[in-house]
Amino acid sequence: MSADGALLKIENLTTWLATEDAVVRAIDGLSLEIGRGETLALLGESGCGKSMTALSVMRLLPDAGQIMGGSVEFAGVDLLRESELAMREVRGRRVAMIFQEPMLSLNPVMTVGAQIAETLRRHTDLAGAALAARVTELLTAVGMPDPQRHSTEYPFQLSGGMKQRVMIAIALACDPELLIADEPTTALDVTIQAQILELLRELQRKSGMSVLLITHDLAVVAEMAQRVAVMYAGEIVEIAPVDQFFSKPAHPYARKLFASLPTKRAAGEMLAVIRGSVPPLTGVFKGCRYAERCDHAWQLCHEVAPPWYAAADQQRARCHLWGAPERLAAAGVREVASSAAEQSAAPALSAPLLRVEDLQVHFPIRSGIMKRTTGYVKAVDGVTFTIGSGRTLGLVGESGCGKTTIGKAILRLVESTGGRVLFAGTDLASLTRGELRAKRSELQIIFQDPYSSLDPRMRVADIIEEGMSALGIGRDAQERAQRIDALLAEVGLTPEMKSRYPHEFSGGQRQRIAIARALSVEPRLIVCDEPTSALDVSVQAQILNLLKSLQAKKGLSYLFITHNISVVEYIAHEIAVMYQGRIVEMGAADEVLRAPQHPYTRALLSAVPVIDPAARRSRKARR
Repeated sequence: MSADGALLKIENLTTWLATEDAVVRAIDGLSLEIGRGETLALLGESGCGKSMTALSVMRLLPDAGQIMGGSVEFAGVDLLRESELAMREVRGRRVAMIFQEPMLSLNPVMTVGAQIAETLRRHTDLAGAALAARVTELLTAVGMPDPQRHSTEYPFQLSGGMKQRVMIAIALACDPELLIADEPTTALDVTIQAQILELLRELQRKSGMSVLLITHDLAVVAEMAQRVAVMYAGEIVEIAPVDQFFSKPAHPYARKLFASLPTKRAAGEMLAVIRGSVPPLTGVFKGCRYAERCDHAWQLCHEVAPPWYAAADQQRARCHLWGAPERLAAAGVREVASSAAEQSAAPALSAPLLRVEDLQVHFPIRSGIMKRTTGYVKAVDGVTFTIGSGRTLGLVGESGCGKTTIGKAILRLVESTGGRVLFAGTDLASLTRGELRAKRSELQIIFQDPYSSLDPRMRVADIIEEGMSALGIGRDAQERAQRIDALLAEVGLTPEMKSRYPHEFSGGQRQRIAIARALSVEPRLIVCDEPTSALDVSVQAQILNLLKSLQAKKGLSYLFITHNISVVEYIAHEIAVMYQGRIVEMGAADEVLRAPQHPYTRALLSAVPVIDPAARRSRKARR
């Protein structure tokens, strides 16, 4: 793209974060352009600097952050030289942002309607009935059910997917010229994701809006973007048109991302993973930043930083392979999972470990001065299923259909209204508080929002050790400390990170901490509530491999709640499809996905974004 056609032009952007121990070079000389009406996708692992790039453009860095150099030109104006007063006119009106974690971005003491109206009052002349109508229109546009009622509710009353929809409505309120979308569909089920992506495409067609799309979902990139920039350890390592990128990724890191994708092809084997983790950004790099993890690195890679090489027309990569044709030819073989990977065949059907019978969870609706009960919300309305030892039941459905409530009711984190939950033959609902506490180590949960479920005042080591100490896991503190180190390594973190607090980690890293905590007490059943929704594909592969490996070794059972169909296809033995509090279809994973019987299941599967260009064209023709 030429500079003349660029709406946003970033040149040599450098952003540092000052911590107690060292200076983190979060963004190190980043340059990219976004044209008018174009969608540029920014890919990369958690902690590589994607979100920090967005915050630098918006000038919303944390107190420890400082832009050390470079320029960010928006419509010819360098935003880094503008006053804060001028930036307030830009933010929300001309440049808007959808943040990754809606619960942290929404005001907990304001209704969601009031928060959308606040943006409209700040940047438009709307008032009264016209303002209320616009709020309802925006909530309807992002797929919010019963928008008038939900506009009067507070963020804590909404599901994770609904909160994300509110964030999107706020960002789109003033029809911005540039939308920075930081994982905009991470918390959304596939049907709402399809609606949101179509909404963004329609807005682009009507207004020529540009989009900087930060995501780890390669299928979403394939559906939305015209160009792709791959980021690693603070710098861009590959940039290419989307078709070239998906047909032949140039950088070894990008090729490994494709090999990490969960697919039916890989269902019988462990997924390929990128060994190690992103290197610390506290020092000056001498050679290639990816060299320590690359399967094709040689001495030059460790000693000299690679320049940009032209891999194809408009496709460039920072990789010495493109300067060494003989090595490039040898590395051109498609990345596959290691032949030494542990195979994980589906266990044979066994006696149910968990049996849920006619489970009901009804929440009272109270109104009036006396707060009398006037009705009930039937969040879960007569659900029955079983999970065998060493097996995984995938529970899929739209946000708000009751999936998470089922998980919490099984663990008695919310009390059921009716039905039974039998775990190893014991009715959990009949247990006293003391008896239930003794069972806690056998049943664990990985929550959807890792930030809300981790105590911000505790270090990582204390968070993981707390449950171990309470439930008598480990002979002494030394043994528990060794187990903590091993758990952190298993989920892709370094033992040195155990002394940090949750706010010092990215969203994906916090989710890994939550998984390590759940695994620490050696459970038999884990309720996995969107455990990989905040993870990029390479770390997702690591976590899925870990869950499968633990299942094979220890006979663990999982209730796997997710909206990612490719993930549930890879990990689940059975699938239950849920709609408005009830299960509408259930069966073996292959049967449900290949020959769905219920109209809702068919609609759900048709909304799943796909990477294959031919399949996308075929679906578009059918639509």
